[in-house]
Amino acid sequence: MKRKHRRLSVLLLAALAAGTAAALVLTAFEDNLVYFRSPSEIAAWEASDERMRMGGLVKTGSLLRQGASVAFRVTDLKNEVEVIYEGILPDLFREGQGVVVEGRLRAAAAAGRGGPGRGRGRR
Repeated sequence: MKRKHRRLSVLLLAALAAGTAAALVLTAFEDNLVYFRSPSEIAAWEASDERMRMGGLVKTGSLLRQGASVAFRVTDLKNEVEVIYEGILPDLFREGQGVVVEGRLRAAAAAGRGGPGRGRGRR
């Protein structure tokens, strides 16, 4: 085998190995990526018992404390969804700030009527 052919073979094998490694890494990340939906996407969503995440801004003036739970509205400036959070709010939780909440969607919220969706907030 000539020297040029050997060099080309080594380069092709290295490119193949790098491509395979990149594909494996991207496949591993795909399983661990965390996606969230916007309130506009939730308005078109059907209620289900599967856990989901929603991200947006906490609407100013929407915070209402009800005993051990807190109700607030999450907006993407087009649509908004009411969230009922049960537990202690994170220290960084504020009206007008971005949040990602995780929970299950109730039928009223899925219909776009702004009904409460139960969730556990995350920052």
